[in-house]
Amino acid sequence: MILGKNRRLANVKTRHETGLDYVIQNMDLNTPFARRILKETKPFYPGEEDLLRKELNKIEKVIEFTISYPRIVDQIQEIFMEVKEASTTIERSANSTLSEIEIYEVKSLLLQMMQLKKLTDNKEILESYFLEDTVELLDHLDPRKDRINTFYIYDQFSEKLTELRKKKRELELGIRKEQKAKREEIRKDFGVNLTPKFDIVVSKNNPDFKKIEAIEDLEIIDQDYMSVTFQLKATDVVFGYIKEMEELNVEIDQEEEIIRKDLSLKISEHGDKVLRNCQKMGELDIALAKAIYAKKHKCTKPEIVDEYIIDIEEGRNLQVEDILHSKKKEYCPVSIRLEEGVTCITGANMGGKTISLKLSGQIPILAQYGFFVPAKSAVLGLSNYIQILIGDSQSVERGLSSFGSEMEELKEILDNSVDRTLILIDEIASGTNPVEGLALTRSLVDYLINKPYISLITTHFETVTEKEGVVNMQVKGLADADFTLLDREIRYANRRDRINIISKYMDYRLCRVEKQGEVPKDALNIAKMLGISSEIIEGAKKYIK
Repeated sequence: MILGKNRRLANVKTRHETGLDYVIQNMDLNTPFARRILKETKPFYPGEEDLLRKELNKIEKVIEFTISYPRIVDQIQEIFMEVKEASTTIERSANSTLSEIEIYEVKSLLLQMMQLKKLTDNKEILESYFLEDTVELLDHLDPRKDRINTFYIYDQFSEKLTELRKKKRELELGIRKEQKAKREEIRKDFGVNLTPKFDIVVSKNNPDFKKIEAIEDLEIIDQDYMSVTFQLKATDVVFGYIKEMEELNVEIDQEEEIIRKDLSLKISEHGDKVLRNCQKMGELDIALAKAIYAKKHKCTKPEIVDEYIIDIEEGRNLQVEDILHSKKKEYCPVSIRLEEGVTCITGANMGGKTISLKLSGQIPILAQYGFFVPAKSAVLGLSNYIQILIGDSQSVERGLSSFGSEMEELKEILDNSVDRTLILIDEIASGTNPVEGLALTRSLVDYLINKPYISLITTHFETVTEKEGVVNMQVKGLADADFTLLDREIRYANRRDRINIISKYMDYRLCRVEKQGEVPKDALNIAKMLGISSEIIEGAKKYIK
């Protein structure tokens, strides 16, 4: 049974905190079709494992394609960058007569489809994205088969249009002939030379100004304080030609509208095929973007299994990794295995617990949206619901305390959780007093451990992990650090550099604690290295049992 069909896999906050939105925003999409498809994309839910496997296999093939044919990939992306949204125009063509500009947009799209089809048709690896043949429609819009990215209502569209335009050209020649004859007559009679446009600009100080002004066949069309522009008047013959041409223009406009209507119907007849091609272009654009992103970030194809587990080997939080790389720093990969029940991550601040928590949500949610994942390997069962509880949300704007907001979010998560839910909770109840915070955390663990959920909780409350059945993952932190070397390096560093130096020595990997042992003292060690009095540090150790 497939649950969660009518619910969102993750809310806006979870999409943001896990990094799904970050990945989507950093994809190199080039077509409006891809952006629309991605916006409407739904995740794969339990019961759809085979469909997801097929989707991931397609992305794997596209990755192979980008490696084998980099030049063709560049050409495809160049085509995609020129593509404009024409879906609405195509849908309108059934009930509306399209304008020349709209028909041009469709023709341009068809030319792009033709180019794309030539690039991809002989590449079996892209079989899922092959376009249907739209040459028949292109021939209707391009009867001369010039295959030039322009559009004009050619004479070839209609014999009647050919005849009307021929008559118009004859009238234009007649007008021109009459004007040339009159211009020559004025030159002979008055010695005045008109320009090829049948006008002349005369200074008011010109001694011939009055003579030119008196010529009946000229009229003033413009003047300023220094000069006057005269133009040849239209003769009765010219007026006759103009009247005929106005009548012809009406007929030409009517015929062109008939042609545009016919072309619109042709577009409508082929509309479904063109729209299917638009969908394929968008899907290929997304697949290429996913493939290129996966190659750039060294992502791998997750193994999708029917059982509900999350097993990540050397996973990386993409957003954090990008930040570290921008600072020329390396990311420490983290491995974690989660099954139904409760897993707690313990360790001091600066230990990367929150990043590991987000990573445990990032990889499953990316996989369920058909992405390769940032890990050496990942074995994943699909979730019906993934939610993260972290930070104080919008409590400040809403006038709530961080604890009050946290409880509201927790209630929403628990109310909406179903079979195969992934719950990620960061430092629950840290905004209240420690006694109540510990009690609430332990009670929450008691509640979740019997649910068919995968629950991952980061906490400072070590005793929470004592409950039977709770898996305790601990950040290695400074356990294996060379404190002599660290102390020597940090001793003369400034305040900001001290934090960076400590971070360099931190081991962010997680290790499973099989039995309760000595409580880690990373927090005390960090406090000591940052200059807190030894008296305070030694005093604190007395309270650690």
